[in-house]
Amino acid sequence: MGRRPGSPIFHGPKAVANRDEGVSLNVVHLVAEYWPFARTGGLAEAVRGIAWHQASHGTPTCVFVPLYRTARERAGELVPACEDLTVPLGVGPQQCRILKPADPPTGPTLYFVDHPGAFDREGIYGEGGADYPDNHLRFALFTRAVLEALPALVPEGHIVLHPHDWHTALAPIYLRTVYGGQPFYDAVACVLSVHNAGYQGMYGPEVLEQIGLGLEQYHWSRMEYYGKVNWLKGGLSYADWVTTVSPNHAHELRTPAGGFGLHDFFIRMGDRLVGILNGIDQDLWDPTEDPEIPERYSRYDLEGKQACKAKLQELAGLPVNPDVPLVGMTARLARQKGFDLILDDGLLYRLQQGQFIFLGEGDPSYQYALQEVARHVPDRVAAFFEFTERREHLLLAGADILLMPSQYEPCGLTQMRAQRYGALPVVRRVGGLADTVEDQVTGFVFDEFTTEALEVALRRAFDLYPDRRAWERHMHEAMGRDFGWERSARYYLNLYEDALEAHHGK
Repeated sequence: MGRRPGSPIFHGPKAVANRDEGVSLNVVHLVAEYWPFARTGGLAEAVRGIAWHQASHGTPTCVFVPLYRTARERAGELVPACEDLTVPLGVGPQQCRILKPADPPTGPTLYFVDHPGAFDREGIYGEGGADYPDNHLRFALFTRAVLEALPALVPEGHIVLHPHDWHTALAPIYLRTVYGGQPFYDAVACVLSVHNAGYQGMYGPEVLEQIGLGLEQYHWSRMEYYGKVNWLKGGLSYADWVTTVSPNHAHELRTPAGGFGLHDFFIRMGDRLVGILNGIDQDLWDPTEDPEIPERYSRYDLEGKQACKAKLQELAGLPVNPDVPLVGMTARLARQKGFDLILDDGLLYRLQQGQFIFLGEGDPSYQYALQEVARHVPDRVAAFFEFTERREHLLLAGADILLMPSQYEPCGLTQMRAQRYGALPVVRRVGGLADTVEDQVTGFVFDEFTTEALEVALRRAFDLYPDRRAWERHMHEAMGRDFGWERSARYYLNLYEDALEAHHGK
């Protein structure tokens, strides 16, 4: 019997067709963000997590990331990793360097693609709320540079190229077209990960020539999408295997409501699309060892959490009261995260038995609305719009409840961190939230994307909170859940074997 569509796969070790025993498997990640060098959301942390675990368990692993200005500031001394490159693009050849840390950190080998004109900018994707108009050239250049450098940097062994999201979805397209017919590249298998299908990289067909691809790619079975070229769709069509970041989201991508316009394409992929749940760094997110919180605590000794709650209330300017349920939310200020529900219909004014603290950056309209609520009820609502990791640690340590009413959430990491810290999540039953929060056990789950449904879930949490013995039983259960990368890392290694088998069996 076949496995359920979208479920993780784990076959156990096996031989792969045409592979030589004893020859190493090399994993090559291409990603637009990588923690701590460049981060706007969960992508940077997720790729860091899987790459670090692969390397720490003995798999030769490297990560390529653009040398943004922020990455240059954080990377320390860098040295050339290979000879300078001349990267061909339709707009003309581009001179690039591949740099690596002079003092390599523990974990995967890091490579930075250096092209000051493309990457030495204030932002990663844009500035002032607008994308850079040449993003298509910037990420095409990044992807081609990695492929050009690959024979010099990973000359031996079996290679699995692992690009992430639309920014690097050109990798399998270039691999099978521009570089097709060259023995080195023909032996490379490709696994594409979709972290957020809501962003697909769509441009006018005129960019094909600029990025060095032929007009034959402008076809419904490849990159054409309602009069535009769609990078993510093209990457899906050429990749040997495709993953997304939770089993439930793999199912959602196959539905009209959750497929972001590509659901028919995801359906046609069949078993080539699988969901593997992201993990978190459980050493970094550990209340028993966390240096960023006022007092440490554990699932067996919760006394320190009350001290963290009191400190959080004090810093937020809220009354210090252990008997009031404190709700925290740390997220981008965006519709996807559910702010329309939170700010609709006077919800925050009605829920008078709780306190709320919001942390995040993003849409100015949501920032203004939260400021207005906090101005009217300063004893119950506070908001911080300068995100720092230290603030996020304190928020999760001090909060009783985490709010995550997402419109969609392919995986989500915050709900896993929150459970580690004994903050019970209130979440919508979507994506990885459905896979990681158990209703009335480790949190509170609702279904409809409405303010009414969110309010019912919050009131369920508020009604339970005064029963301290019952509440602490739920905390104990949540804090004991394993959200580490170990199991997911095994799934990925077996998926790489499948990709190599599928590719070499063609």
